[in-house]
Amino acid sequence: MFGSGGQLGVELKAEFSARGYEVVCFERSRVDITDAAAVERSVAGVDPAVVLNAAAYNQVDVAEKEPLAAFQVNALAVRNLAVACRNSDAQLVHFSTDYVFDGQAGRAYSEEDAPRPLGAYAVSKLAGELYARAYLDTPLIIRTSGVFGPGGLETARGNFVELMLRLAAQNNPIRVVEDHVASPTYAPALAARTADLVERGAHGTFHIGGGTPISWFKWAAKIFEAAGLNPPLKPTNEREFRTAARRPKYSALSNARIEALGIAPMPSLSAAIREYLDARSARVTAAKAGEQHL
Repeated sequence: MFGSGGQLGVELKAEFSARGYEVVCFERSRVDITDAAAVERSVAGVDPAVVLNAAAYNQVDVAEKEPLAAFQVNALAVRNLAVACRNSDAQLVHFSTDYVFDGQAGRAYSEEDAPRPLGAYAVSKLAGELYARAYLDTPLIIRTSGVFGPGGLETARGNFVELMLRLAAQNNPIRVVEDHVASPTYAPALAARTADLVERGAHGTFHIGGGTPISWFKWAAKIFEAAGLNPPLKPTNEREFRTAARRPKYSALSNARIEALGIAPMPSLSAAIREYLDARSARVTAAKAGEQHL
């Protein structure tokens, strides 16, 4: 697996390990996925049945200043993985994003909808999908949206939940866009359904989003309600809150295709937030207990 140190990667490792798979992880410090020869050696050395790629360049706004860096990781590196998988006869499971769409449909996107990326990050992610399909007959491409999970507590960039909790602690006005809608996705649930697809021998493109579409503003409100907080939360919009990159205004994903395979529906966002906060509390408590024993 590549990208094992991210908040999705840690959940994939835990899920597949719990199901009895031997999971070999290649951290960024160990293998540079933009180095084709290094990727080839790594994959060939393990001779895996499945290669999971959760590695990504996901700094959407920064990508507008450094599109080549985004393209190298999100597109050309996927080509490297696809070639290595083809040579080792392994299935590639690659994660993509709701940002491949322009958000103009005004409804949850299905796998049949035509992509139309709006910026450098989105173009690089779509290119990664195309490379996977160009070199492999049966890749499994999973598009997701707004991923958050307990692994975000240990990663440098965290996630939206951690950002909101950090801002709430500062007790300053918090402004969140109310005119952008997504499908916030709980990483442990995403990992479990990814394993379900692999065990069913699925291939092609599948959407796994968090279920009910919700604006980022309402998501923030749910986080604060579940955490028992009442910070000064104010709505803003795209016109007031300009960013370097254009983002799709309605990029929610439909899970109808995975559910048609008999895969369990994703948990509600409220349930996912509660589980996240419980896991977060347990980790914080464990960390404090560890400090006391030092």
